[in-house]
Amino acid sequence: MKLKKYLLWGAGLCAIYAVYVVVSLFFVPPVTVLKDKKMNMTIQVKDWQGNYHPLVVGPKNRYWTPLSQIPSEMKWAVILAEDASFYKHEGIDVKAIKEAIKYDLEKQSFARGASTITQQVAKNLFLSREKTLTRKAKELYLAKRMEQEITKGRIIELYLNVIELGPMVHGIGHGARYYFGKSPAALTPRECAFLAAMLPGPRVAYNPYKNLDKVLKRSNMILRLLANKGVLSSGEYQAALAEMPNIGRMQKKVDESIKQVEVMANHTSATVPQGLATEPEKGQAEPGAPPAEQHPAAAEPAPEKPQEGAAPAKEGAPAQDKQ
Repeated sequence: MKLKKYLLWGAGLCAIYAVYVVVSLFFVPPVTVLKDKKMNMTIQVKDWQGNYHPLVVGPKNRYWTPLSQIPSEMKWAVILAEDASFYKHEGIDVKAIKEAIKYDLEKQSFARGASTITQQVAKNLFLSREKTLTRKAKELYLAKRMEQEITKGRIIELYLNVIELGPMVHGIGHGARYYFGKSPAALTPRECAFLAAMLPGPRVAYNPYKNLDKVLKRSNMILRLLANKGVLSSGEYQAALAEMPNIGRMQKKVDESIKQVEVMANHTSATVPQGLATEPEKGQAEPGAPPAEQHPAAAEPAPEKPQEGAAPAKEGAPAQDKQ
């Protein structure tokens, strides 16, 4: 009798929660605003110290890069590495979800996710980072709505302009300049694969300042995927493998960071020159890591309207079936 009572209570609570989730979906932001290429919106992003900062998404961000100015190798690198079924699914990859659930049950953890690129865009633009069933339900709903309202090209454009690639480094425009000192359009296939390789964990696991070999190894895998897909010819693939990313800018930042820390460490409280703090300023970079950059969002003229409605493959790449 008690068991039946508990089951009824459980069913009642589940029903109430289901109603709450359904009602909450009526209050999610409309995705139709994303159709406008001149649209600008401000989202909150968290820095590596846990503080939130505003980030402009749209042409008013000085690093904003329209789809037409992003190399096809960059587009395909993130698609093949992060969401290989991007041009086949309608926002949700059911097969990937089933595989993730099976894997997590076997490992008894939440080690594997199954978010599509479309889901990640929905989360980054409209939702918090809380890990709850309600937020996940909103994410799935928004992903489906985005696939209905905007093109795949617009989705990948938004994704590539908000991805995290370093300490307050968001978007391919900022990432290309931060690491290689060039515009995204000038990136080589190796550099495209290098940036895509960082996406699973730019803060620790795939931080090139800490785990360069790991990033290079993953970028080799991405280059192989590009070759298998036909995005790179055999010759281009071999040339990309032979290329070593110019990490001079990265090493310079590391050296400057270490030098700053050493200067501070060489002074005692009795010998600190006037005006020199005895401890690093708030936000001072740690040894072996780059100093954080403040993300600018200065206004610039709106870019030319990028081409939409087709998979971002370069000329000669294989045709795709329709994140």
